[in-house]
Amino acid sequence: MPADIPGIHHVTAIGSDPRRNLEFYTETLGLRLVKRSVNQDDVSVYHLFYGDHGGSPGTSMTFFPYPDARQGRVGTGQASAVAFLIPERAVEFWTERLAAAGIDAEAYDRFGDTVVSVEDPDGLPLELVARADAPAGDPPKGPVPDEHAIRGFFGVTLSLATAGPTQEVLQTMGYSETGADGSRRRYESSGDLGYVVDILEEPQAPRGQPGAGTVHHVAFRTTAEDQPEWRDVLSGQGLRPTEIIDRKWFESVYVREHGGVLFEFATAEPGYTVDEDREALGERLVLPEWLEARRDEIEAGLPELSAAELADDE
Repeated sequence: MPADIPGIHHVTAIGSDPRRNLEFYTETLGLRLVKRSVNQDDVSVYHLFYGDHGGSPGTSMTFFPYPDARQGRVGTGQASAVAFLIPERAVEFWTERLAAAGIDAEAYDRFGDTVVSVEDPDGLPLELVARADAPAGDPPKGPVPDEHAIRGFFGVTLSLATAGPTQEVLQTMGYSETGADGSRRRYESSGDLGYVVDILEEPQAPRGQPGAGTVHHVAFRTTAEDQPEWRDVLSGQGLRPTEIIDRKWFESVYVREHGGVLFEFATAEPGYTVDEDREALGERLVLPEWLEARRDEIEAGLPELSAAELADDE
Protein backbone atom coordinates (compact mmCIF):
# COMPACT_ATOMS: atom_id res chain seq x y z
CA MET A 1 0.00 0.00 0.00
CA PRO A 2 1.16 3.55 -0.67
CA ALA A 3 1.62 5.94 2.25
CA ASP A 4 -1.52 7.45 3.77
CA ILE A 5 -2.71 10.77 2.37
CA PRO A 6 -1.80 13.55 4.87
CA GLY A 7 -4.39 16.03 3.61
CA ILE A 8 -5.47 18.37 0.85
CA HIS A 9 -2.98 19.73 -1.68
CA HIS A 10 -5.28 22.28 -3.33
CA VAL A 11 -8.92 22.91 -4.17
CA THR A 12 -9.97 24.21 -7.57
CA ALA A 13 -13.27 26.01 -8.14
CA ILE A 14 -15.06 27.81 -10.95
CA GLY A 15 -15.50 31.58 -10.84
CA SER A 16 -16.76 34.29 -13.14
CA ASP A 17 -15.15 37.76 -13.18
CA PRO A 18 -11.37 37.27 -12.72
CA ARG A 19 -10.84 40.81 -11.41
CA ARG A 20 -13.51 40.36 -8.73
CA ASN A 21 -12.13 36.95 -7.85
CA LEU A 22 -8.63 38.36 -7.45
CA GLU A 23 -9.86 41.22 -5.27
CA PHE A 24 -11.83 38.99 -2.92
CA TYR A 25 -9.19 36.34 -2.32
CA THR A 26 -6.26 38.76 -1.98
CA GLU A 27 -7.78 41.94 -0.52
CA THR A 28 -10.60 40.48 1.59
CA LEU A 29 -9.26 37.06 2.62
CA GLY A 30 -5.63 38.18 2.50
CA LEU A 31 -4.27 35.27 0.48
CA ARG A 32 -1.39 35.79 -1.92
CA LEU A 33 -1.69 35.35 -5.67
CA VAL A 34 1.08 32.77 -6.08
CA LYS A 35 0.59 31.74 -9.70
CA ARG A 36 -1.12 33.33 -12.69
CA SER A 37 -1.44 30.88 -15.54
CA VAL A 38 -4.13 29.34 -17.75
CA ASN A 39 -6.34 26.30 -17.61
CA GLN A 40 -4.17 23.80 -19.48
CA ASP A 41 -7.29 22.12 -20.87
CA ASP A 42 -8.83 25.43 -21.99
CA VAL A 43 -6.22 28.15 -22.50
CA SER A 44 -8.88 30.82 -23.07
CA VAL A 45 -9.37 31.10 -19.29
CA TYR A 46 -7.00 32.01 -16.47
CA HIS A 47 -5.94 29.60 -13.77
CA LEU A 48 -5.39 31.74 -10.67
CA PHE A 49 -3.68 30.22 -7.64
CA TYR A 50 -3.87 31.71 -4.13
CA GLY A 51 -2.13 30.54 -0.99
CA ASP A 52 0.28 31.36 1.77
CA HIS A 53 3.42 33.39 1.03
CA GLY A 54 5.22 30.51 -0.65
CA GLY A 55 2.21 28.71 -2.12
CA SER A 56 2.75 25.69 0.12
CA PRO A 57 0.77 22.50 -0.54
CA GLY A 58 -2.23 22.53 1.78
CA THR A 59 -2.81 26.28 1.33
CA SER A 60 -3.59 26.69 -2.37
CA MET A 61 -7.10 27.66 -3.48
CA THR A 62 -7.25 27.90 -7.27
CA PHE A 63 -9.82 29.14 -9.78
CA PHE A 64 -10.88 28.92 -13.38
CA PRO A 65 -12.64 32.32 -13.68
CA TYR A 66 -14.80 32.26 -16.82
CA PRO A 67 -16.12 35.81 -17.42
CA ASP A 68 -19.30 34.42 -19.03
CA ALA A 69 -19.75 31.48 -16.66
CA ARG A 70 -23.28 30.44 -15.87
CA GLN A 71 -24.17 30.21 -12.20
CA GLY A 72 -23.68 26.73 -10.81
CA ARG A 73 -25.75 24.98 -8.19
CA VAL A 74 -24.17 23.52 -5.07
CA GLY A 75 -25.55 20.07 -4.42
CA THR A 76 -24.79 16.38 -4.17
CA GLY A 77 -21.84 14.98 -6.06
CA GLN A 78 -19.73 18.00 -5.15
CA ALA A 79 -17.50 19.46 -2.51
CA SER A 80 -20.17 21.77 -1.12
CA ALA A 81 -17.98 23.89 1.20
CA VAL A 82 -14.30 24.74 1.49
CA ALA A 83 -12.96 25.36 5.00
CA PHE A 84 -9.88 27.42 5.85
CA LEU A 85 -7.97 27.21 9.14
CA ILE A 86 -7.56 30.32 11.31
CA PRO A 87 -6.14 30.79 14.82
CA GLU A 88 -8.70 30.49 17.61
CA ARG A 89 -8.14 34.09 18.69
CA ALA A 90 -8.93 35.41 15.18
CA VAL A 91 -12.72 34.91 15.20
CA GLU A 92 -13.60 38.45 16.30
CA PHE A 93 -11.13 39.92 13.81
CA TRP A 94 -12.72 38.03 10.92
CA THR A 95 -16.34 38.68 11.85
CA GLU A 96 -15.57 42.41 12.13
CA ARG A 97 -13.51 42.45 8.94
CA LEU A 98 -16.20 40.74 6.90
CA ALA A 99 -18.94 42.96 8.33
CA ALA A 100 -16.90 46.07 7.49
CA ALA A 101 -16.65 44.82 3.90
CA GLY A 102 -20.43 44.41 3.74
CA ILE A 103 -20.19 40.61 3.57
CA ASP A 104 -22.74 38.49 5.40
CA ALA A 105 -21.12 35.99 7.75
CA GLU A 106 -22.51 33.61 10.33
CA ALA A 107 -20.59 32.17 13.28
CA TYR A 108 -21.63 28.91 14.91
CA ASP A 109 -20.22 25.86 16.68
CA ARG A 110 -19.41 22.56 14.96
CA PHE A 111 -17.65 19.68 16.69
CA GLY A 112 -16.48 22.13 19.36
CA ASP A 113 -14.90 24.60 16.93
CA THR A 114 -16.14 28.08 16.03
CA VAL A 115 -16.94 28.23 12.32
CA VAL A 116 -17.44 31.49 10.42
CA SER A 117 -19.50 30.78 7.30
CA VAL A 118 -19.38 33.09 4.28
CA GLU A 119 -19.77 33.01 0.50
CA ASP A 120 -17.38 34.36 -2.11
CA PRO A 121 -18.68 36.79 -4.79
CA ASP A 122 -19.86 33.87 -6.95
CA GLY A 123 -21.68 32.18 -4.06
CA LEU A 124 -19.06 29.52 -3.31
CA PRO A 125 -19.62 28.40 0.32
CA LEU A 126 -16.51 29.06 2.45
CA GLU A 127 -15.80 28.47 6.13
CA LEU A 128 -13.18 29.84 8.51
CA VAL A 129 -12.59 27.27 11.23
CA ALA A 130 -10.90 28.54 14.40
CA ARG A 131 -8.53 26.15 16.14
CA ALA A 132 -6.10 26.59 19.04
CA ASP A 133 -3.72 24.18 17.28
CA ALA A 134 -3.57 26.14 14.01
CA PRO A 135 0.09 26.07 12.86
CA ALA A 136 2.09 29.30 12.61
CA GLY A 137 2.43 28.74 8.88
CA ASP A 138 3.84 31.20 6.35
CA PRO A 139 1.28 34.02 6.21
CA PRO A 140 1.26 36.29 3.15
CA LYS A 141 2.46 39.86 3.38
CA GLY A 142 -0.79 41.71 2.86
CA PRO A 143 -3.84 43.32 4.41
CA VAL A 144 -4.39 40.71 7.16
CA PRO A 145 -2.03 40.76 10.17
CA ASP A 146 0.03 37.59 10.59
CA GLU A 147 -1.60 36.71 13.90
CA HIS A 148 -5.06 36.53 12.26
CA ALA A 149 -4.14 35.25 8.80
CA ILE A 150 -5.56 32.16 7.16
CA ARG A 151 -3.10 29.32 7.66
CA GLY A 152 -4.27 27.08 4.83
CA PHE A 153 -7.04 24.55 4.50
CA PHE A 154 -8.94 22.97 7.36
CA GLY A 155 -10.84 20.70 5.00
CA VAL A 156 -13.83 20.25 2.71
CA THR A 157 -17.42 19.07 2.98
CA LEU A 158 -18.60 16.52 0.43
CA SER A 159 -22.35 16.36 -0.23
CA LEU A 160 -23.39 12.90 -1.38
CA ALA A 161 -26.61 11.09 -2.18
CA THR A 162 -25.06 7.87 -0.82
CA ALA A 163 -22.03 8.07 1.46
CA GLY A 164 -20.89 4.45 1.91
CA PRO A 165 -18.63 3.93 -1.14
CA THR A 166 -16.94 7.31 -0.65
CA GLN A 167 -16.33 6.55 3.01
CA GLU A 168 -14.54 3.37 1.95
CA VAL A 169 -12.32 5.31 -0.45
CA LEU A 170 -11.41 7.83 2.27
CA GLN A 171 -10.57 5.05 4.68
CA THR A 172 -8.33 3.47 2.05
CA MET A 173 -6.61 6.88 1.73
CA GLY A 174 -5.85 6.81 5.47
CA TYR A 175 -8.75 8.89 6.80
CA SER A 176 -10.43 7.74 10.02
CA GLU A 177 -13.92 8.62 11.20
CA THR A 178 -13.65 10.89 14.26
CA GLY A 179 -17.18 12.15 14.84
CA ALA A 180 -20.77 12.38 13.71
CA ASP A 181 -23.48 15.03 14.01
CA GLY A 182 -26.75 14.11 12.38
CA SER A 183 -26.11 13.50 8.68
CA ARG A 184 -22.56 14.88 8.93
CA ARG A 185 -19.67 12.48 9.49
CA ARG A 186 -16.11 13.67 10.02
CA TYR A 187 -12.99 11.97 8.69
CA GLU A 188 -9.47 13.09 9.58
CA SER A 189 -5.99 12.32 8.30
CA SER A 190 -2.63 12.69 10.01
CA GLY A 191 -1.58 16.05 8.53
CA ASP A 192 -1.73 19.54 10.03
CA LEU A 193 -3.36 21.30 7.04
CA GLY A 194 -6.37 20.20 5.02
CA TYR A 195 -6.74 17.12 7.16
CA VAL A 196 -10.56 17.07 7.50
CA VAL A 197 -13.17 15.70 5.12
CA ASP A 198 -16.77 15.98 6.28
CA ILE A 199 -19.39 13.91 4.48
CA LEU A 200 -23.00 15.02 4.32
CA GLU A 201 -25.32 12.25 3.20
CA GLU A 202 -28.26 14.04 1.58
CA PRO A 203 -30.28 11.59 -0.53
CA GLN A 204 -33.12 14.09 -1.05
CA ALA A 205 -30.90 17.07 -1.99
CA PRO A 206 -30.69 18.21 -5.63
CA ARG A 207 -27.76 17.13 -7.72
CA GLY A 208 -25.07 19.80 -8.01
CA GLN A 209 -24.60 21.57 -11.32
CA PRO A 210 -21.15 22.84 -12.36
CA GLY A 211 -20.72 26.55 -12.89
CA ALA A 212 -19.62 29.69 -11.10
CA GLY A 213 -19.61 29.24 -7.34
CA THR A 214 -18.94 25.49 -7.34
CA VAL A 215 -15.88 23.35 -6.68
CA HIS A 216 -14.35 21.69 -9.73
CA HIS A 217 -12.11 19.22 -7.87
CA VAL A 218 -10.34 18.47 -4.60
CA ALA A 219 -6.65 17.56 -4.79
CA PHE A 220 -4.93 15.48 -2.13
CA ARG A 221 -1.21 15.42 -1.33
CA THR A 222 0.88 12.47 -2.40
CA THR A 223 4.38 11.73 -3.72
CA ALA A 224 5.66 10.86 -7.16
CA GLU A 225 6.84 7.52 -5.77
CA ASP A 226 3.34 6.63 -4.53
CA GLN A 227 1.30 7.79 -7.53
CA PRO A 228 1.55 4.55 -9.54
CA GLU A 229 0.46 2.58 -6.47
CA TRP A 230 -2.47 4.94 -5.88
CA ARG A 231 -3.60 4.32 -9.46
CA ASP A 232 -3.62 0.60 -8.73
CA VAL A 233 -5.43 1.07 -5.42
CA LEU A 234 -8.11 3.26 -6.99
CA SER A 235 -8.60 0.81 -9.84
CA GLY A 236 -9.02 -1.91 -7.24
CA GLN A 237 -11.85 0.15 -5.72
CA GLY A 238 -13.73 -0.03 -9.02
CA LEU A 239 -12.69 3.50 -10.09
CA ARG A 240 -11.06 4.70 -13.31
CA PRO A 241 -8.05 6.90 -12.56
CA THR A 242 -6.30 8.80 -15.32
CA GLU A 243 -2.70 8.33 -16.31
CA ILE A 244 -0.18 10.53 -14.48
CA ILE A 245 -0.41 14.03 -15.99
CA ASP A 246 2.37 16.62 -15.82
CA ARG A 247 0.90 19.94 -14.66
CA LYS A 248 4.32 21.68 -14.47
CA TRP A 249 4.09 22.55 -10.74
CA PHE A 250 2.94 19.08 -9.71
CA GLU A 251 2.04 15.77 -11.29
CA SER A 252 -1.56 14.63 -11.07
CA VAL A 253 -3.82 11.62 -11.21
CA TYR A 254 -7.55 12.34 -11.45
CA VAL A 255 -10.43 10.07 -10.54
CA ARG A 256 -14.15 10.61 -10.08
CA GLU A 257 -15.03 8.79 -6.90
CA HIS A 258 -18.25 6.80 -6.45
CA GLY A 259 -20.27 9.78 -5.17
CA GLY A 260 -19.41 11.91 -8.19
CA VAL A 261 -16.74 14.19 -6.69
CA LEU A 262 -13.61 14.66 -8.80
CA PHE A 263 -10.51 13.83 -6.75
CA GLU A 264 -6.93 14.58 -7.74
CA PHE A 265 -3.79 13.03 -6.28
CA ALA A 266 -1.10 15.73 -6.67
CA THR A 267 2.59 15.78 -5.79
CA ALA A 268 4.18 18.47 -3.63
CA GLU A 269 7.11 18.76 -6.02
CA PRO A 270 8.38 20.63 -7.91
CA GLY A 271 6.12 23.40 -6.55
CA TYR A 272 5.30 26.94 -7.62
CA THR A 273 8.87 28.23 -7.37
CA VAL A 274 10.10 25.99 -10.20
CA ASP A 275 9.56 28.83 -12.70
CA GLU A 276 9.37 31.97 -10.52
CA ASP A 277 11.35 33.32 -7.60
CA ARG A 278 9.52 33.03 -4.30
CA GLU A 279 9.27 36.80 -3.86
CA ALA A 280 7.97 37.28 -7.42
CA LEU A 281 5.25 34.63 -7.39
CA GLY A 282 2.11 35.65 -9.27
CA GLU A 283 3.51 38.81 -10.82
CA ARG A 284 3.37 37.64 -14.45
CA LEU A 285 1.56 35.19 -16.65
CA VAL A 286 3.51 31.93 -16.57
CA LEU A 287 2.96 29.07 -18.98
CA PRO A 288 4.32 25.53 -19.02
CA GLU A 289 6.97 25.12 -21.68
CA TRP A 290 4.60 23.15 -23.93
CA LEU A 291 2.35 26.23 -24.19
CA GLU A 292 5.06 28.90 -24.41
CA ALA A 293 5.08 28.94 -28.23
CA ARG A 294 1.41 30.02 -28.09
CA ARG A 295 1.99 32.89 -25.64
CA ASP A 296 0.94 35.70 -27.98
CA GLU A 297 -2.25 33.89 -28.96
CA ILE A 298 -3.06 32.98 -25.35
CA GLU A 299 -2.44 36.48 -23.97
CA ALA A 300 -4.59 38.03 -26.70
CA GLY A 301 -7.52 35.84 -25.67
CA LEU A 302 -7.42 36.60 -21.95
CA PRO A 303 -9.14 39.49 -20.14
CA GLU A 304 -6.70 42.05 -18.82
CA LEU A 305 -5.25 41.77 -15.34
CA SER A 306 -2.68 44.54 -15.56
CA ALA A 307 0.66 44.60 -13.78
CA ALA A 308 -0.44 47.73 -11.90
CA GLU A 309 -3.58 46.03 -10.62
CA LEU A 310 -1.62 42.98 -9.57
CA ALA A 311 0.95 45.13 -7.75
CA ASP A 312 -1.89 46.79 -5.82
CA ASP A 313 -2.93 43.35 -4.57
CA GLU A 314 0.48 42.34 -3.24
